[in-house]
Amino acid sequence: MTYLLQLHFSQLDTAVPPIPTWEAAAVAEHVGYMRRAVAELTAAGELLEARGLAMPETARIVRATGGAPAVSGGPFPDGKEFLFGWWLVDCPPERAVELAARLSAAPGPDGKPMNMPVEVREVLPEPPAEG
Repeated sequence: MTYLLQLHFSQLDTAVPPIPTWEAAAVAEHVGYMRRAVAELTAAGELLEARGLAMPETARIVRATGGAPAVSGGPFPDGKEFLFGWWLVDCPPERAVELAARLSAAPGPDGKPMNMPVEVREVLPEPPAEG
C-alpha cells in the first residue's frame, strides 16, 4: 500500500522555534537525520518520493476565476500551522506508522526529538478507467 506521511509544523502544540531561527549546527544535525532516513528508506525500497517545502511566506493561494487565475498571498502569515514536507512510501500500514514516529523524532534546535505531528494517509488507487 502507498502512504503519504505529512510533517506538520505547529506552534500551537510545540515550543520548537521555526527552523530558520536555529543555529547552523542544529540545522545540520536535523537535515542529516532526515537525509539518513531517506537513504535508509530508499535502500529498503520503501521510498517513492520525499520533499521538504519552503516556509509558508513563499506560498500563494490560487483560485479559478472565469479566466485569469486569482492569486493571493498565503497561507495567511499569522497562521501557526503549516505543512513542512512529505514522504511517499510503499509499505504495510504498521510500517507507515513506524516510519511516521521515526520522522517525528527528528532532532530540534537543542538536539532533542521534536515530536512534530506526522499525518499518515493512505493514497487511494487510481479509479478504474471508464469503459
